[in-house]
Amino acid sequence: MQISVELTLTPIQDNYEPAIIDFIKTLRASGLTIRENPLSTQIYGDYNEIMQLLNTEIKSAFEAIERGLIHVKIVKSDLSDYAADF
Repeated sequence: MQISVELTLTPIQDNYEPAIIDFIKTLRASGLTIRENPLSTQIYGDYNEIMQLLNTEIKSAFEAIERGLIHVKIVKSDLSDYAADF
């Protein structure tokens, strides 16, 4: 099953940028389709691969920060080729 996931990691602390950068670099190295914008990171691919990656990397990201939150949106569809038609 193909899915699309949108993630926003928000460390609630000073010096938050290194944690975000490390999180994004790890996602990039996964081999999955990754898209980034200033507000979030999107991952596209197989459900099992993405969920396994997120299980590991969200835990690592939380261990690297004092406090924080992550917003996750999951869509059952690969929207990597989405282009607005309006």
